[in-house]
Amino acid sequence: MKTPEETKELTWGWQGLSPGEKGQPVKGIPGELSCKWCSLPSRNSATFTKQHLGLESPAPPHLYVWGRASPFGPGARRQEIPARNKVFPLTPMAAQLDRDGRGFHILTPVLESTALSKAAGTRVYMKLENVQPTGSFKIRGISYFCQEAAKKGCKHFVCSTGGNAGFATAYAAKKLGIPATIIVPTNTPQATVQKLEEQGTEVEVFGKVWDDAYVKALALAETEGWVNVHPFDHPLIWQGHASMVRELKDLLGHKPGAIILAVGGGGLLAGVVAGLQDVGWQDVPIIAVETKGADSFNAALRAGRLVTLPEITSVAKCLGAKTVSARALECASECQVISQLVDDVEAVQAVELFLDDERLLVQPACGAPLALLYTGRVQQLQREGLLSPDLDSIVVIVCGGSSIQMAGLQALKTQLGMK
Repeated sequence: MKTPEETKELTWGWQGLSPGEKGQPVKGIPGELSCKWCSLPSRNSATFTKQHLGLESPAPPHLYVWGRASPFGPGARRQEIPARNKVFPLTPMAAQLDRDGRGFHILTPVLESTALSKAAGTRVYMKLENVQPTGSFKIRGISYFCQEAAKKGCKHFVCSTGGNAGFATAYAAKKLGIPATIIVPTNTPQATVQKLEEQGTEVEVFGKVWDDAYVKALALAETEGWVNVHPFDHPLIWQGHASMVRELKDLLGHKPGAIILAVGGGGLLAGVVAGLQDVGWQDVPIIAVETKGADSFNAALRAGRLVTLPEITSVAKCLGAKTVSARALECASECQVISQLVDDVEAVQAVELFLDDERLLVQPACGAPLALLYTGRVQQLQREGLLSPDLDSIVVIVCGGSSIQMAGLQALKTQLGMK
């Protein structure tokens, strides 16, 4: 592997994740090397290596870095470094400093799953968002939202949640030194409430489902002057979530044949669509999976308008928005979005299988997209002409598992009459 010193003869130009305006040429001193993700410069390659690189680590595909043998001028251009010359691995430290969630979320792995690939009949890659500091992808968008609110003088956050958004808000608020109040519905497991309280946040239990808790959060924001952190419906949140697609392009190195994800309120879907548009992958089909009884997105697609479910009956409480966001419905007109439903038993069975296959425990909301793979639904979509028969790879977003324990999994099995 080449050292940073050996790469100085290359001339590299600006790239989109540089400081300042997107596409602005980076100015600096001759001979400087700098990291794509945090833009930390160093004239001393040994120091730079120690801080960022770990030269023994394998470099990921399609990683852009920039440095210069002379200062850039207006004609500077972007170049991709050949694979044999890529020497700057993306480390968790570097990812924590990227522009979409500075110091809050980490870059998560993209790993091929033998078991899921066998079940789907094609290569399946897992984007492991469940290893985020708060246990789910939510930290990407919510931390970005909270940072922007803090810049504007926010004194107190309030968030309505079934779990994951609350953990993200509590974590971000603690790092920012701003108090937070989390409103959860009565169907939230006591273990989740306890974990939220351990983050140092005030937790209030209100309402039967998330929609009730949301009304309470809005009222507090209005009367107390707090900033309401919506779990899924805000442009800053979608922008933060979009970072996972940019990571995916860097780490995977090729366009996948499809992306499978769970839909609750639609924040993840909106973020992935934003990310696909950012990297020019708008033609990648998205398979959006819900559980029956928490299927407000599927109902909206069939009706051609937003639909409010009478109640949430699924055990996948983190998918439990009775009305999906308007942006989620718009996404279906901008990209190919294939809506699919699984039942609760299939989702929980997938959680168990995934625990055995990958040694990772996730919650039923995350089990929904996994169930699509385990039950052979991908092959069915191919037979129906909704997916290409020559599908070469799939990415499944393993969205999170912050609200599940073994005791909770067993309780769900008992509730559903499973052995």
